[in-house]
Amino acid sequence: MFDIFHNKHIGSGVTTPLLFLEKIRKMQKHHLQDMLEPVIESLGYETIRIMTIGQANPTLQIMIDVKDYTKEINVEDCAKVSRALSAVLDENDPIKDKYSLEVSSPGLDRPLTKPEHFVRFKDYVIKVETINEVEKRKRIKGINLGLDNQNNVHVDMDGKAYVIAFDNISKAKIVITDELWEKYLAEHETIEL
Repeated sequence: MFDIFHNKHIGSGVTTPLLFLEKIRKMQKHHLQDMLEPVIESLGYETIRIMTIGQANPTLQIMIDVKDYTKEINVEDCAKVSRALSAVLDENDPIKDKYSLEVSSPGLDRPLTKPEHFVRFKDYVIKVETINEVEKRKRIKGINLGLDNQNNVHVDMDGKAYVIAFDNISKAKIVITDELWEKYLAEHETIEL
């Protein structure tokens, strides 16, 4: 995973601990998403997640991917997006006090934040956390069977099928398995240090 960091003094909004926990609880739109996502998309990238981490000297973390999935994100992509976002953030001044901007690739254990991610990563092992219980569970880890036409995610955990409404998901990500790691290594050249 590649990260690009910038430290800035920029203006607006303090998040209280309760508000912060509520935002984490449900996969919802970040308050800066409407400002930042068009910039990211205009450069040919997809916004995977925008998140603010921490209270004192917070980090604005932005994960990106290539819109058409034709290549992997590299450090140059992250730097390009970081420079463009820094200009917009400096101009609009939406964050009070000092913060860090981090632009990164989603990595192998990428978050699944949009319904189409569950279609794209069908047959991968995923971990899902829900807002409300699904058959007496709030955490489900199993094979992603995909998304139905009502935006329900289907997961097979140990031979039992779970149906999870996308709007009930607070957090979801791909789990790195031996098979996924071996596939990754086979697709990437080994570099000796």
